[in-house]
Amino acid sequence: MLKTARQVRAALSLLNPEEVRGRATRPIAVGLVATSDSGYRELENFLIPEAVAPHTRASSLATVHRAGDRDAAPQVDLVLYEAGLPCPAGAFPHRPDDPAATVAEILGVHEELSLALARRFPVFRKTVVERIVQTVSRENGLFAVATALPNVVPSLFELPWAFSEFASDTAFLTVNQIRMAFLIAAASGNEVGFSKQKLQIASIVASAFGWRAIARELAGKIPLGAGLIPKGAIAYTGTFVVGQGLARYHNGMK
Repeated sequence: MLKTARQVRAALSLLNPEEVRGRATRPIAVGLVATSDSGYRELENFLIPEAVAPHTRASSLATVHRAGDRDAAPQVDLVLYEAGLPCPAGAFPHRPDDPAATVAEILGVHEELSLALARRFPVFRKTVVERIVQTVSRENGLFAVATALPNVVPSLFELPWAFSEFASDTAFLTVNQIRMAFLIAAASGNEVGFSKQKLQIASIVASAFGWRAIARELAGKIPLGAGLIPKGAIAYTGTFVVGQGLARYHNGMK
């Protein structure tokens, strides 16, 4: 346990919350096209509901530009069209009856903007956070299985970030969950970093050894390598549970 704790501490040095913060706070501009003032307000309310705190809403609306406005940005990252208008290639139609479809279509094309969109526009937040949780849970499940098989890690999949060879599977899973905590905080519009999220990080580290013990106990009871299946499942489930808890925590801060 002490060895693993030292590896977790060492592996934490490889995390870069500044990179996550930079992706979430990068400048972004959204163009709107509508036929009337009410049409523009509908698009704006889709992105930033009126229930959002006034100062937060004003800050987000500053990044949204109506077509033809004198102070509109000369270039935007994406364009949203009012429902019913012909929508050219590269732009996105607003679907008031199915906002999730609009969100999914935009994120499908602009995944690189997901953190920035979620941080500024609440309509993207739930979907982006769910994708973060699913992605990191899947990474951890795959890693838990792959580390028990020779020569699989480099060829099975490419990790989005890497540890040195000192990192045990528990260290990797734990620090990847902390990375997930940074991503969820960023997408939720909250502060990111070790000092800002120390209670969340402490909770993740504390729970890691419990999940590790459960995985080893189950894996040890199943012969002929079949224990890899519960090991991977527990790594996935443990990460998913942590992610859901973080999502509820940050949602409750609003």
